Amino acid sequence: MPELPEVEALAGYLRERAVGRRVDRLEVAAISALKTYDPAPTAAAGRAVTDARRHGKFLDVVLDGDLHVVVHLARAGWLHYREAFSSAAPLRPGKGPVALRVRLDDGSGFDLTEAGTQKSLAVYLVTDPQAVPGVARLGPDVLAADLATFTERMRSRRGQVKGVLTDQTVLSGVGNAYSDEILHAAKLSPFAITDRLTDDQLAALHTATRQVLGDAVSRSVGQKAAELKGEKRSGLKVHARTGQPCPVCGDTVREVSFADSSLQYCATCQTGGKPLADRRLSRLVR
Repeated sequence: MPELPEVEALAGYLRERAVGRRVDRLEVAAISALKTYDPAPTAAAGRAVTDARRHGKFLDVVLDGDLHVVVHLARAGWLHYREAFSSAAPLRPGKGPVALRVRLDDGSGFDLTEAGTQKSLAVYLVTDPQAVPGVARLGPDVLAADLATFTERMRSRRGQVKGVLTDQTVLSGVGNAYSDEILHAAKLSPFAITDRLTDDQLAALHTATRQVLGDAVSRSVGQKAAELKGEKRSGLKVHARTGQPCPVCGDTVREVSFADSSLQYCATCQTGGKPLADRRLSRLVR
């Protein structure tokens, strides 16, 4: 799932490549991906791209006349920039992974695609990003939050620290992958309860959040959209590295599985050497 660093990099890439170009047309291939109907997609035609921004994990492509194409890439969505398209023919609905195509006046443009069968990619055409429900609910941007704000927000919701850290209404921008990395850097168990964290632990978590995300953003700057996924994987220390040695202590990276997701952690670095219960595996053993 694209998170803050990847969405920030995509916004930067669009600012560099698309700003100043005019939209030739916006084509919708997956009707279910378009969550708004007014303004219509035809309203984008002829408008210049003036900016590209990020709201949490939402990408906001700004067109002149206060029109915004706001995108949530969900778990399996991505943006592919094309210097040229192989065909000028309009997209055929329901064919292939492309959900939406933006053609620009110089022949370039970008596709929003989604792999897999669970289609969650969402596109909103709005005059104000706050009209997008997910954007309106966002908490403070996690990289913009100072220690006092970060601490107040994390203590505002009692729960396991990984779940609270990834709750976009608490702080926006962190998802499953980078929360694993942040908790590993902060030496905290993902199951630690937020209202039991000390001031020192929250300070360490704040520092780790800024360091992990800041480093990821720095590595992503200047990368082409097609290179960002590989860049993300190359920087991960525990996420998606189950069974591999922890690069900090050498212990084996472990996993806890849930119905539709999983987390990875190092027991030596984060839980005092004690493995966390994997509830799905425990049910299978019984």
